[in-house]
Amino acid sequence: MPVRDLTEDFLRATSSAAAAAYGWIGKGDGKAADGAAVEAMRDVFDTIPFDGRVAIGEGERDDAPMLWIGEPLGSSQGLENAQMIDIAVDPLECTNHVANDLPNAMAVLAAAPRGALLHAPDCYMDKIAGPSILKGEISLEGSTQYNLEATSHVLDRPISDLTVVVMDRPRHTDLISRIEGIGANVRLIGDGDIAAALDAADPDSNTDLLMGIGAAPEGVITATALRGLDAPFEGRLVTTTEDHQERALKMVGERIDDIWDRDELCSSGDAVYIGSGVCAGRVPGVRKNPEGNMVVTSEIIDVKSSTRSIVESIL
Repeated sequence: MPVRDLTEDFLRATSSAAAAAYGWIGKGDGKAADGAAVEAMRDVFDTIPFDGRVAIGEGERDDAPMLWIGEPLGSSQGLENAQMIDIAVDPLECTNHVANDLPNAMAVLAAAPRGALLHAPDCYMDKIAGPSILKGEISLEGSTQYNLEATSHVLDRPISDLTVVVMDRPRHTDLISRIEGIGANVRLIGDGDIAAALDAADPDSNTDLLMGIGAAPEGVITATALRGLDAPFEGRLVTTTEDHQERALKMVGERIDDIWDRDELCSSGDAVYIGSGVCAGRVPGVRKNPEGNMVVTSEIIDVKSSTRSIVESIL
């Protein structure tokens, strides 16, 4: 059975996580919101008939609440002929945005056959993304100037007309200065580089590129989504602690310093991306209908068919 046949089940997991986080919007407690989303998602995963594993997530088993790297998922663990699937997951992307009622908080996951998603620690990742027309034209191997000039040439627009989205972090001070020094515009975001990368991949958006360092799990999730959109994405692991360095060496070996192409981060076409909105942004946030039920809006990208759909779930 293809992974995509479990899309409705995985949609229940992200929708339930989004609904669980809804009650914490604007209450200033991102940790509580994250914990509620984690438990709701885990409860649904326990009912899905598959032999799953968290290939990349938010940390180790003892760092609860989270879906930890290597955690077994599903109701068919160890059963003969069980469907073996890897999950890249963030039960609540943008916990701070939920706490402060800011845009683009989502419950997100990517699913693919076992071994098809990068299995790596919860370190950082340097990333670049853009629309499909830039495939083969932009790369982490190139300088900031190279990528901006290539984008300008392919899009047939002056560099001064380009907009690059970057996370507002001290680590990006030099990157922001380089982009602005070359003449392009910078759009800063607090969190949410999955939504930002999807916007960059959309030729009709006001964003042309995503650049900078964010979390590695979100990088793998983004790569899956952009494979479905046939848009370019590259990532390179960035370790900032000795522990992350040691774990990365154990998990990816000599490739620790490599640039990972989109189709290496998600190496199967039988994959799916799902992002369920908590706070309004790329997709609408959770709302209540007149009957008092929660309505969760989700974006689903089926990689094999290269289709994108927006669906509503009533919980």
